Amino acid sequence: MHNFAIADLPFVKRPREKLIKYGPDRLSNAELLAVILRTGSRGENVLGLAARILRAITIAHLPHTTYDDLVRISGIGSTKACALLASVELGKRIFENKKSGIGQLLSPQDVFDSLKDIRESKKEHFVVFFLDTRNQQIKREIISIGTINASLVHPREVFEPAVKHLAVQVILAHNHPSGDLEPSEEDLDVNRRLREAGQILGIEVLDHVIVTGTSFRSFKEGNC
Repeated sequence: MHNFAIADLPFVKRPREKLIKYGPDRLSNAELLAVILRTGSRGENVLGLAARILRAITIAHLPHTTYDDLVRISGIGSTKACALLASVELGKRIFENKKSGIGQLLSPQDVFDSLKDIRESKKEHFVVFFLDTRNQQIKREIISIGTINASLVHPREVFEPAVKHLAVQVILAHNHPSGDLEPSEEDLDVNRRLREAGQILGIEVLDHVIVTGTSFRSFKEGNC
């Protein structure tokens, strides 16, 4: 039943096209696996091959599968086995990173510790942490890169994703490549405008933290 060509399927039922149109969460396990495999084997299309793999190795056991386990399955060569193992490993790393991530943001020190990737950058990065009611991080986004000013860091750029992610609180942060922790007039202006916008939208700005390679300054603790 799986010897028909994928091209014979209606366009939106082909795994890759379905993913593009509806997103990956709308695909079955077999369809997701088919996207990774890309092609089937002789006399069997990629959906048939994916279904057969899932019968031989369940989703629960896939993270523990080895290269040798995969290449024993008819139709799985070295290229497909490597693609599957790489995808599984990437998923593991994403999961582990999420588990060991910042979690609950309680202090400016937590923010500083989580910004290792930008603290020593030669360019200013403006970052927003989107939080739920328990101060748990929902998402972190870099809003702008470059000199911080009101035109680059517009309330729309901060609060549109906050609404999208159902955040009720945000923490603002940016680095100072100069190493000076003193907020500039532009920093103060941006902070004021974002706080005012947050009040209108009902999304509280909990703090704004300036970081350098070795230290940090909290607007909240400094009464900025």
